Formats: sequence, structure tokens, C-alpha cells
Amino acid sequence: MDGSPTDSNATAFAAGAHKILDPMTNYKKVGEQAVKDWDNQVAATDFEQMFTAAGGKVDGVLAANDGLGNAAISILTKNKLTIPVTGQDATVQGLQNILAGTQCMTVYKSVKQEANALALAAIALAKGGKPATTGTIEDTQTKKKVAAVLLTPVSITKNNISVPIKDGYVKLSEVCTPAYQAKCTANGVTG
Repeated sequence: MDGSPTDSNATAFAAGAHKILDPMTNYKKVGEQAVKDWDNQVAATDFEQMFTAAGGKVDGVLAANDGLGNAAISILTKNKLTIPVTGQDATVQGLQNILAGTQCMTVYKSVKQEANALALAAIALAKGGKPATTGTIEDTQTKKKVAAVLLTPVSITKNNISVPIKDGYVKLSEVCTPAYQAKCTANGVTG
């Protein structure tokens, strides 16, 4: 489940996934769909159509964000199936899906790290200097290499689900609502 085809972030995410997965021969891709405007309702319909076309023989879902992952989970649940589903953004719903066992992981990108990197770059530019960079990326429109500060995202699973909570990205009270409190306690989720 790819993100919106008009979003360069979604395009980059899909390209990165293909770079890793395409050389692998130990699986068969049964479908791929870019979801218009990141719309979760559209994603549920798209996934249900792919699921039906595959005769229900789907062993995993790579979703570009937690919302698209949750859309796939809704169809899987309707069909009484639990398989590995990934997501991105460490949303409350994504973290709750991980606690429930319906999503295996989400990708977390620390806003604090991003803000710090941006602040350091802005300060360097304000002083007439050149920001420190860690690599380059390709501009999706010009195809030119552009200097960038590249940060390392974190794969969030049940084992480290407290990371985005402790970072202040989401609140413990939002994730560990009464419906999820027992699962939070069992998994040692803290703030």
C-alpha cells in the first residue's frame, strides 16, 4: 500500500522499499496500489480488491503509513486473518495495533532530531555559513543531487514501543487507553 502518487515522500518511500525488496526472490508480490491522497477509506477499498484478486492469499502488507496499514488491518480482521502489517509514523493507532498484535512494526522519525538538525542548519545559514550535511538526496523534480542532513529512523515493535512515548511524540495516556491498558502493562509500556 503506497502513499499518494502526488506526494514525493510517498514516491521516495516506495522507491526505497523496491530497492530492498525487488532483488529478493523468496516472495511473490500479489499487488501494489498507490492510495490517492493518503485516504484511508480508499486504501481499505484498494486493499480489499487486491486481497480478493489474490484469493485471500496474502502473507504480509507493506504499508506506507500507519493509516494505510490500519485500513488493510480492517479488511484482514473482517476476513479473520492476522498477518504481518507494517506502517510508518508511530501514530497512536499504529502503536495500539502493535500492542494488539495486528501490526508488527511502525517507522518512527524523531521530530526532536529533525527540529534540532533544522535549527543547526538555520543558524549556520543565518551566520552566512554552510550547514553541516551528512549525505545527498536526489531532488524528485530536477533529479539533481542535493546536500542533506540524513537521520536514522527507528523501527518500533513491541520491544521498544515506549521510544516515541518517552520522546514526547505521543502521550502515554493516548496509547494506553482503558482498552489497551492491560496490553501496555504486559509489554512494559512507560512514558
